[in-house]
Amino acid sequence: MEPVSHVVETSLYVADLAASRAFYVRVLDFSVIFEDARMCALAVPGRCVLLLFRQGGSVAASETPGGMIPPHDGAGALHVCFGIPAAALEDWAARLEGEGIAVESRVKWAGGGVSLYFRDVDGHSVELATPGLWPAY
Repeated sequence: MEPVSHVVETSLYVADLAASRAFYVRVLDFSVIFEDARMCALAVPGRCVLLLFRQGGSVAASETPGGMIPPHDGAGALHVCFGIPAAALEDWAARLEGEGIAVESRVKWAGGGVSLYFRDVDGHSVELATPGLWPAY
């Protein structure tokens, strides 16, 4: 059996789907690859997708032509981290400042990585991290 290779998608649950979509498209340059009334799928450069679900919009199973998606939901300030090249760290810090987004914290990790933490429109903790954050990254 082949091992698991990577995270394909991760989810955040949001109060205002349009505002959250606009934030991630504007601030992080993600592109919309699918959207309906309950969720929006955003392409994260590389091989990952960020799913934004309207809070409460997925508490019932969702029927699709290919089968049923089990119910799920989330609440509270959640966390997601995206990788950036080390050489781009200060450009990203300047971009956030230019967007009027406060960097809540900057952490230098023992492995050499650096993380910038900020909040999205729903108060979720978003992290941009350079290589060295984890042994696997």
